[in-house]
Amino acid sequence: PAPALGSAAQKGSLARRERHPETCETAEQSLPVLSDLFGRFHNYLRISVTERCNLRCQYCMPEEGIELTENDKLMSSAEIIRLARIFVDQGVDKIRLTGGEPTVRKDILELISGLNELRPLGLKKIAMTTNGIALRRKLPLLRKAGLDGLNISLDTRDPRKFELFTRRQGSRHVLQAISEAGKLGFDFVKINVVVMRGMNDDEVPAFVEMTHDEDIDVRFIEYMPFDGNQWG
Repeated sequence: PAPALGSAAQKGSLARRERHPETCETAEQSLPVLSDLFGRFHNYLRISVTERCNLRCQYCMPEEGIELTENDKLMSSAEIIRLARIFVDQGVDKIRLTGGEPTVRKDILELISGLNELRPLGLKKIAMTTNGIALRRKLPLLRKAGLDGLNISLDTRDPRKFELFTRRQGSRHVLQAISEAGKLGFDFVKINVVVMRGMNDDEVPAFVEMTHDEDIDVRFIEYMPFDGNQWG
């Protein structure tokens, strides 16, 4: 349905241009650069800062990992900050860092500090999505560098299931990071739970209960099957 709507809107836009070329041209010129065909302004930028990950989640990555891009073909922190500045100049006020797993990037603190310097230009929020494995020891430094919010991916609280899902151990580290993050003054800490029927759907009440004990939000995400995973 979405492509059809977009196509119709584009055709309508062309038709209006033919009937009222001067009015249409003026309207288009008045729209911000980051507006779509429906006039909606996009103020949110996601930046994938690495392909690397310290987990091998079964619905996300093969057990042997993936072929990584050569380092000299990846963007440096200076290049990422330069690109972010361009988007902030055009009205973006929220940036989210993703991966892979952002915390495995060696200069992640320097990168966040550099983005933090864009606030006088209009940047309001810097957030990060992480699996939480290596997060706890970095939390105070990430907060000090300018990170405002965290989305932490955790599909199970059961250590055995965690190892099954991710092919790695470490659920305890993630839970500790979640607890610690709630005490450090982040604007938000959100837990992303991918719900899989017959695998972790029985844990939904336990995740809801976490919101009573911790200053966090829990979001349940629909499992999206694709070729190669097992829970389609």
